[in-house]
Amino acid sequence: MAEGLSPTASFGPSPRGPSLTDIKKLVLDVLKPHNPSIVEMSRRLAALHGVLGVNCTVDEVDQETESLKITLEGNSIDYEKVEAMVREMGGVIHSVDSVSSGKKLVEAQKTPQDL
Repeated sequence: MAEGLSPTASFGPSPRGPSLTDIKKLVLDVLKPHNPSIVEMSRRLAALHGVLGVNCTVDEVDQETESLKITLEGNSIDYEKVEAMVREMGGVIHSVDSVSSGKKLVEAQKTPQDL
């Protein structure tokens, strides 16, 4: 065990408020059937505790499914609850493309390799 950590150390949301490791922003690649609509999916994800806003963008549509980019922002996003809600609506998370956590939201910066 790491020095200074107790065996009962918790890194998730605290009942006393957000912890230093709470997820502030989550970007997901999701595959879902045509129904429910992205409007309904956005509303249901936005209603989750700790989520302040949701953006759903359709990347691709085929005969039976839609690929979405879903961005969630909040003060304490619970990934497991987001994943359960996506599954409940018939979707599957293909990948987690970006995660921001901590005391404040930090945006990605361009580096020389990005140019």
